[in-house]
Amino acid sequence: MFGRDIGIDLGTANVLIHVKGRGIVLDEPAVVAVDSQTSKALAVGEEAFKMVGRTPGNILALRPMKDGVIADFDLTEAMLKHFLDKVNVKGMFSKPRILICCPTNITSVEQKAIREAAEKSGGKNIFLEEEPKVAAVGAGMDIFQPSGNMVVDIGGGTTDVAVLSMGDIVTASSIKTAGDQFDLDILNHIKREYKLLIGERTAEDIKMSVASVSPRGRNEEIDIRGRDMVSGLPRTITITSEEIYHTLKESVSHITHAAKTVLEQTPPELSADIIDRGVIITGGGALLHGMDDLLSEELKVPVMVAEEPMHCVVNGTGIILENLDKMSNKKVKI
Repeated sequence: MFGRDIGIDLGTANVLIHVKGRGIVLDEPAVVAVDSQTSKALAVGEEAFKMVGRTPGNILALRPMKDGVIADFDLTEAMLKHFLDKVNVKGMFSKPRILICCPTNITSVEQKAIREAAEKSGGKNIFLEEEPKVAAVGAGMDIFQPSGNMVVDIGGGTTDVAVLSMGDIVTASSIKTAGDQFDLDILNHIKREYKLLIGERTAEDIKMSVASVSPRGRNEEIDIRGRDMVSGLPRTITITSEEIYHTLKESVSHITHAAKTVLEQTPPELSADIIDRGVIITGGGALLHGMDDLLSEELKVPVMVAEEPMHCVVNGTGIILENLDKMSNKKVKI
């Protein structure tokens, strides 16, 4: 059996893998559980994610990716190797060609780290492509025509904003304010206001269940449990959508500011196209309640959430893999 072409959305929060001819074969959290004494990986992905905040002292549940780039090279390599073995893409006689997505403002050193990790995990030819471009393709935008398309990809570690035309990026911006920052904001707010310690997973539950970033958003509440910082005992409190709206306001304003900056730098003809076509939001952050309303209000253009926003990047890798031979000149040589 020969090696296949595979596309990897190597995200800060999740790793998704698309195999040519098979579709999306893997969608798991980018977490590795490590024994701190031996530095040996004990669990990867879903299994390791269940351990976050629930491990004994000698076991650490770590994220090898931070802000869209590799924070721990060895762990990233171990995680990629585990996932590639799991989806069984290595051929008997050849290694797979791998397309990996990265943020727009990534440095050549960070590119080299991603490339080397993929090669050591069993890849043959490694192609790197910019995340917002792949997300736009996966969201169904025809970026290869001479007209303007704008995409806002809100992931776990980074938010990438880009205007695309003729198959390439015209203007782009990448900021390190995204899903993880929202979780941190919620966690710190509860610690500060209620003197209650909660974990990352509880903060994420609040974000998904009651959070809204639009002033006319939902009005819901959720009971959460944590450890009281004063008494040291477990305690339950009730959190409302309105207070989370105020908590996330500052971080969300960074995203709207980045989108405005990209629009300001866009040539006027492409700006006119964007008024007609609107803006597409992709990534997990697109699911945050009210994000489309807020961006539409701030940018004064129509804003739509992509279908299956979490899968846009990995679906985009699948479409680009079909045309990989035409795009082979995009291979990053370092």
